[in-house]
Amino acid sequence: MPHLPSLPDPAHLSSLFYRYPQNVPALMEFTEWVLRAPGELSIGERELIATYISGLNGCDFCFQSHKAYAIVFGIESALIEALLADIETSGVDEKLKPLLHYVKKLNDRPTGLENADSDAVYRAGWSERALYEAVQVCALFNMMNRIVLGTGVNFDYVANPDAHPASDGDAKKQAHSYKAFGRRIKEMAEKKEKAGKSGRPTLISD
Repeated sequence: MPHLPSLPDPAHLSSLFYRYPQNVPALMEFTEWVLRAPGELSIGERELIATYISGLNGCDFCFQSHKAYAIVFGIESALIEALLADIETSGVDEKLKPLLHYVKKLNDRPTGLENADSDAVYRAGWSERALYEAVQVCALFNMMNRIVLGTGVNFDYVANPDAHPASDGDAKKQAHSYKAFGRRIKEMAEKKEKAGKSGRPTLISD
């Protein structure tokens, strides 16, 4: 069950954000910049890192959600599962391995990072910008995983695959999906507030 009694069971992330919408648009705009803006890492690679970090943290909602996005942007499902078992034997591209080792260490024991870890990333052909992009994804999903786990968001995409926004497999529709989601939350919150002030019943399910 969710840890917040006001949330439905099962609770989707949208359920939480509809309840507490104040900073959602800004958070989703930042998420879009981290995961969708032009960068040295492809969108698929960034979604792969988001999925991997969520898996390491045991955040099933974020893992399943971003696994679906990663697949839409060209990452194989089996590869994602194999990464959690072992980076070296997963079959992931050799160039990605040092980057994934870096974010794993950043996630699990950040004070243990050394110049040797970043040097391995650079030797593989990545730039400083690419490493920073990976660091941002790792940092963002440490926060998102804790928001989800801390509030008890428990919607199951495995049981409800058609409920995922990317279930149709159309990558173009997901090009600005985070910012659009933030706008929808803001609009719904404004309608709820307006309905409350007018004395009319809200159209948003609590």
